[in-house]
Formats: sequence, C-alpha cells, structure tokens
Amino acid sequence: MMRYALRRIIGLVPTLWLLVTAAFFVIRLAPGGPFDEERTILPEVRANLEAAYGLDAPLATQYARYMAALVRGDLGPSFRHKDTTVNELIGHGLPISAALGAAALALALLVGVPLGLYVAVHRGGGVDHGASVFTASAIALPAFVLGPVLALLFGLRLRWLPAAGWDAGALRYAVLPVVTLATPVLAYVMRLTRAGLLEVLGLDYIRAARARGLGPRRVILVHALKPALLPLVSWLGPAVAFVLTGSLVVETVFGIPGAGRFLVEGALNRDYTLVMGMIVVYGIITLLCNLGADLAYGWLDPRIRRQ
Repeated sequence: MMRYALRRIIGLVPTLWLLVTAAFFVIRLAPGGPFDEERTILPEVRANLEAAYGLDAPLATQYARYMAALVRGDLGPSFRHKDTTVNELIGHGLPISAALGAAALALALLVGVPLGLYVAVHRGGGVDHGASVFTASAIALPAFVLGPVLALLFGLRLRWLPAAGWDAGALRYAVLPVVTLATPVLAYVMRLTRAGLLEVLGLDYIRAARARGLGPRRVILVHALKPALLPLVSWLGPAVAFVLTGSLVVETVFGIPGAGRFLVEGALNRDYTLVMGMIVVYGIITLLCNLGADLAYGWLDPRIRRQ
C-alpha cells in the first residue's frame, strides 16, 4: 500500500506543473490586459504600472519569476485589489467555501449512502420509484434554480431561515446554501450506492454467503458493502473537488463572501495573479481529492494495488 501511495503522490508534481504552465500562458496570450479598462490612463503611467508588476519583461522571464515565487508559496499581488495580495484574498474567502463544501459533502454522504442501500434492498417498490424520481430531478435541477426557490420558500415566505447573507457565528445562514450544494451530490451518491450494491448482490460469493445461512444485514454490511462502494469511491475524487471549489453559483445566489467569486472576478478584470492563484489552489485541491479517492479505492480493492 505504501508503494502504491508513493507512486500516486509523485505523479501529482508533473500534473500540477503542467496545469500551472498551461494556465499561465493561456491567460497572458488572451486578448486584453489588467489595465485596459482604464481608458484615461496615460501611456507613461501604463508603462510604470507594467514595470511595477513585472509585465514589461519577456513572457519567459515572467514565467520564471512566477514559478520561483510559487515555490515559496507567494501567489503575488492582485492587480485590481490595491495593496492586497492574492494569498490574503484566498485566505479570507477559501475557508468559507471549504466549510460550505465540507458540510454539503458530509450531508450528501450521511443521507445518500444509507438511502442508496435501503433503496437497493427494496428494489422495485414504491420507495425505489420515488427515489428514482428524486435523483433524476435533483441532478437535472441547477443550483441557480434550486437556490432561489429555497430562499423564496424558506427565507421570504416561511421566514424560517435567512434568504441571503453570511454570519460565521450563526449556522442558520449556512443551511440553505449547504442544502442547495448538497442536493445534486446526494442524488449521485444514492444512485451509485444503489447500483453498486445491486451489482454485488448478484455475485456468486454473496449467494454462497446466503446459502450458509447468514442474515441479510450481515451479508450486506460485512460481505457486500465494501465492494459495493467502489463506484462511489472512484466518483468521490472529482465530486469532492466540485463541492469544495464549485460553490460559485451558490455563493452568488446567497451573497456569501467565499473564494469562488474571485475566479470569475479575476477573469473579467484580467487580474492575472488572482486567476492564477485560484487555479493553483483549485488544482491542488482537485489533485489531493483524486489522490484520496485513489488511495481509498486501493484500500477497498487490493487488486488495484497489485496492478
């Protein structure tokens, strides 16, 4: 298991380097620049700004400087947020986005896995058909529709929860955003858990366990659960990255000061360092999530480690 883990960890370095390199050159080769919207700016002022931020140097020199700073953990200054570094911006917004994503993922797993198991055991009944309707609807319904509907119903009509805003000390502000973010993930978790368990229950060793007189609960929890979760585990890598980093729409709908808005804001303003900082952070989170999924998959299925 240790050799398997080391191979996966070593493979992260060139992947992250390729991601950062491609993003660096694509952003700078795109039309426009960070100071193009300031139409009244004088040419000499523009030249001074570009010299101050190192944009007057050749592209290869800019790349070398950025990579050297990145190795030290310095994401550089923001071009549009004066006197503020990208590290400070991400450090302020990322914990909020991560907290929302972790809560949404925990809710999806704690509810989705048991429901998926229950629906698989009672396949073909009314609960199974109801679950199929729910999962299809939850997957098809986008967050920018579900979020306003929940805010309108529970925030404005019933007045049970805040419709928007954020208060780090009040959990009620997080309920609607977490439910909005968790709903499609919960649907996928239910569907994958159900499909995985149904596939495993048809295998020969499960039939043999039943023939030996083992009870249904023991067969499922002891013999069928781990292999049944393999499809879910393999999907969780990109899913966790999506939940932790893909809350831009939810943050916009509910007015949450998370980190997701910085990516779009930086792209619109051609804030090179802010966009690169978000790509680096999101890339590291995605790679670590995929690594965790690979390690969990290898632990559940020893054949993967041997390969």
